[in-house]
Amino acid sequence: MVASEWDDVSYVISSRYRIATLKRLSDSPATPSRIAEDTDLSVAHVSRALQELRDHELTELLVSEDRKKGRVYGITDHGEAVWETIEAENMI
Repeated sequence: MVASEWDDVSYVISSRYRIATLKRLSDSPATPSRIAEDTDLSVAHVSRALQELRDHELTELLVSEDRKKGRVYGITDHGEAVWETIEAENMI
């Protein structure tokens, strides 16, 4: 793994909200409210974590940008690789 991927691993594990959100998305795509329900986090924390993860190209919006309700997010291939590293190295 290259240094930039380790930077992303470090970025994710520095926030419990990013960890929980990426872990949930590694199972299947979901809306922020579903992620919040499944992780016992507030929707506000999940929404912020999703935006942060999206800025690092670890998650992606699967519906059109215009959609305001029912926005479904998924994990990118890069996000999946980062998550697999986090799990393999027992970093959570």
